[in-house]
Amino acid sequence: MENWLINIINEYGYMGILLLIAVENVFPPVPSEVILTFGGFITHSSSLTITGVVIASTAGSVIGAVFLYGIGLQIDVSRLERIVDKWGSFLRLTKKDIYRADAWFDKYGPWTVFFCRFVPLIRSLISIPAGMSNMNLPLFLALTTFGTLIWNVVLVNLGASVGSSWEDIVHYMDLYSRVIYVLLGILLILLFVLIVKRRRGK
Repeated sequence: MENWLINIINEYGYMGILLLIAVENVFPPVPSEVILTFGGFITHSSSLTITGVVIASTAGSVIGAVFLYGIGLQIDVSRLERIVDKWGSFLRLTKKDIYRADAWFDKYGPWTVFFCRFVPLIRSLISIPAGMSNMNLPLFLALTTFGTLIWNVVLVNLGASVGSSWEDIVHYMDLYSRVIYVLLGILLILLFVLIVKRRRGK
């Protein structure tokens, strides 16, 4: 896949970067680390600039995030209630869980949207609950753009600074992603155990 991504960037420049990053937001398995670090590296041997790569990649991220936000808008609380009515006993969910989660996101959503932009996989998917909670769109766009901009500036500049060793950055980012996935897995298990204990206590 890396060779395919690199060929697109070489062939289409900024537009290729924008489209690839937009797709990466919708389909997280596409490695943004490769796109961003190689985009930084290629500034040494092409007409692309670091600023241009950062702008194109940030625009792509925002486009993808808005798409997922739109999906979230279609999955509102009332629709979730119907799902719980039908599958709640199997999923071990109640309407109260939905209201609690929605209230939590209303309170902490802005910070969550911002900080999750630095977390692999979650940085894309967080746009869906933002839409589900009807988070203020201008605020969502501002936090998404700012968080994504920081992430992109760091990786593009790293790719540009290490030159032909840009793949080393991808390797370290892959390790970072794996650590995050393990931590998220542990967190989910702990949350599941906590929910089960509460239900049994009641």
